[in-house]
Amino acid sequence: MIDTHLLQQSFANHFGGEAAVFFAPGRINLIGEHTDYNGGFVFPGAVTQGIMAMILPNAGRNVNLYACDLQRGCSFNLMDEEGPAETHFRYVYGVVRELLAAGVPVQGFDAVYGGDVPLGAGMSSSAALESCFANALNELFGGGLDRMTLARIGQATEHKYVGVNCGIMDQFASMHGREGSLMRLDCRSGEFEYFPWHPDGYRLVLVNSCVKHTLVGSPYNDRRASCERVAALAGVETLRDCTWERLDALRPQLDDEDYRRARYVLGEVDRVLAVCEALGRGDYEEVGRQMYLTHDGLSKDYEVSCPELDFLVNEARRMEVTGARLMGGGFGGCTINLVRNELYDCFLAEVQRTYRSRFGVDCKPIPVAIGDGAHQTKP
Repeated sequence: MIDTHLLQQSFANHFGGEAAVFFAPGRINLIGEHTDYNGGFVFPGAVTQGIMAMILPNAGRNVNLYACDLQRGCSFNLMDEEGPAETHFRYVYGVVRELLAAGVPVQGFDAVYGGDVPLGAGMSSSAALESCFANALNELFGGGLDRMTLARIGQATEHKYVGVNCGIMDQFASMHGREGSLMRLDCRSGEFEYFPWHPDGYRLVLVNSCVKHTLVGSPYNDRRASCERVAALAGVETLRDCTWERLDALRPQLDDEDYRRARYVLGEVDRVLAVCEALGRGDYEEVGRQMYLTHDGLSKDYEVSCPELDFLVNEARRMEVTGARLMGGGFGGCTINLVRNELYDCFLAEVQRTYRSRFGVDCKPIPVAIGDGAHQTKP
């Protein structure tokens, strides 16, 4: 939970005055992994953990920031072409520059901010930071930009000021989240739809493996290249438009690796749609079944899992948890688990015990609840 008293005290100590308070969440992705660059669907939801900022215009041309979690600050001029050197502060700098380029009349301001998104858990703390400031400055300075435009400003910040060539899912989820709903985003068209999330009798929990393997080469680029080769042979722009019949017809022309990569992607597109149908009828057991299928595909066909993540998912299976899979790019990070209430405490205790015994490392449970997207709030 964010320490709002600490934020208030920090703002009073560093700047003073009556600041407006804004919040933007991190996110989870229930299903739909490695589908974004293949033109497919993702299925994220905003969580209740996020970034909170207290912001007050200062009638000048300087932006003065203090990050409570880092216990240090930064200042830059609105017209500064270079910006801060430290990556963390470049997220805010990039948002400011992109808003100015979009015609929002941003003026100088003072801000104190902090958050409770666990770092390294794949819950997109950077997108929460970008969305918090994009929404806040758009409101404070009368920008009138819609939420998808603000999400794209966050994405552009990653690309141009931080050097991360990310998709739109994280910023989209942080801006558009709605309590009690997950969202199906079509990564090709940008269209999205809300689906009910009322898992009575179940809880969502992440289990952080606390492991990130050092990767040799460029595994993400290699997988993307595989998908692009198959799409080109199939005569489609992205794999999302390749049919199972077409993939089977192409199999003699494909090496085993490219075929398995494509098989995973086509299966994942189908699984996202299957989860949408299951949620429409309140069938959370089917949701969990599809989660396990996704993990199997990520582990065996897409090969982005690791022993630690496979162990966590296999432990969930052994204990008859409803659903589990790795969440995110892979090779470390978290699993996402859909657990019946009566199993919840036992599962967490047992998986922590067995993981420590197997790997000599403590895994960390992170309970999550689905919350609202970026918004102004009370101090």
